[in-house]
Amino acid sequence: MSLKIENHPCFNDSSRHTFGRIHLPVAPKCNIQCNYCNRKFDCMNENRPGVTSKILSPQQAMHYLDQAMILSPNIAVVGIAGPGDPFANPDETMETLRLVRAKYPEMLLCVATNGLDVLPYIDELAELQVSHVTITINAIDPEIGAEIYAWVRHNKKMYRDLDAAKLLIDKQLEALKRLKELGVTAKVNSIIIPGINDTHVIEVARKVAELGADILNCMPYYSTTETVFENIVEPSAEVVAEIQKATSEYLPQMKHCARCRADAVGIIGEINSEEMMQKLAEAAALPKNPDEFRPFIAVSSLEGVLINQHLGEADRFLIYALDAESQECVLVGSRTAPPAGGGQERWKALADTLSDCRALLVNGAGDSPKKVMQANGIEVLVLEGIIEEAVYGIFTGQDLKHLMKSSQIHACGSSCSGTGGGCG
Repeated sequence: MSLKIENHPCFNDSSRHTFGRIHLPVAPKCNIQCNYCNRKFDCMNENRPGVTSKILSPQQAMHYLDQAMILSPNIAVVGIAGPGDPFANPDETMETLRLVRAKYPEMLLCVATNGLDVLPYIDELAELQVSHVTITINAIDPEIGAEIYAWVRHNKKMYRDLDAAKLLIDKQLEALKRLKELGVTAKVNSIIIPGINDTHVIEVARKVAELGADILNCMPYYSTTETVFENIVEPSAEVVAEIQKATSEYLPQMKHCARCRADAVGIIGEINSEEMMQKLAEAAALPKNPDEFRPFIAVSSLEGVLINQHLGEADRFLIYALDAESQECVLVGSRTAPPAGGGQERWKALADTLSDCRALLVNGAGDSPKKVMQANGIEVLVLEGIIEEAVYGIFTGQDLKHLMKSSQIHACGSSCSGTGGGCG
């Protein structure tokens, strides 16, 4: 199979008015915290990384892609760019890429990552013919990187300050080297942050050029509210142009970047159409696997009004449906929870009990049951609030951020009123 890599509108300026791209928002979690990034906000008129209207499962993403191809047949590239980092969500990312490659064999595939956790997946990316990978490298000096990154999480361990920056930079450069060994086209993004790395970007360019990077995108820092850098003034067009000219001695420049959203679709620079965003919302409202018939939502509740019971404490689950005529939530019954104990087998039994439910709403849950339920097509959502509002919101694809608990970490044996045996 021969891919037409020249059709990628981000890597080829002459293609950007002819060919479109679509970003599939399947990667919500991030493994680093940049001091310029805030992913809480979603404005349809705001084009910047980390912003999306919906999060999709790989199967929902395929349903959405099918619809998008009808509306925008000029789509030549499927990309994954967040809203977190693709490889902080490797299962979702890789499964999506596999599904797209199988169904659309001539489609260009690309991913955009911070580079921390991509290395273990690069060989498969090459096998899937992911033709373009972007790594955001803002510094190669850990002293400068320590000013940019608040923390880095790698292999379940948190790093801060110089340790965080050094780890991230080492992983980024190692990943870039491996990508080029396998012949993958690699773009490097560098965010120009005045007073932080603006005089250092040329050093980044020199280093990544040595490692074989194909193109450099010097992106002006975007001032985002409620971030550490929110009071830093954005670089002027003149400053950006000067940096682009200086770094062009080492690498070709991408100068038409539109700082795309994680759900961007169509021609670069154009705002997502209302019709396309409606298709995105419809896909997000489907079961995680749209081919399955899952008409119900299960809820853990003490009294049947609020989502206020931890998964491990529940002895029964309320089952809700959406009435097709009235479009109202209806309680259709309850189901007994499997007996306590038994570890993973308990949660497999629960997944069987709730096999026709697309989601399980609880006030707290451990990682083990969440993983088992997710593997069986049931999304576990840790929420608080009125049951009917949450259930209706899920059935209709609404944003439930206001119902999500500020901390979804629940330590059994402390705030848990159960046996303390945990959910593991």
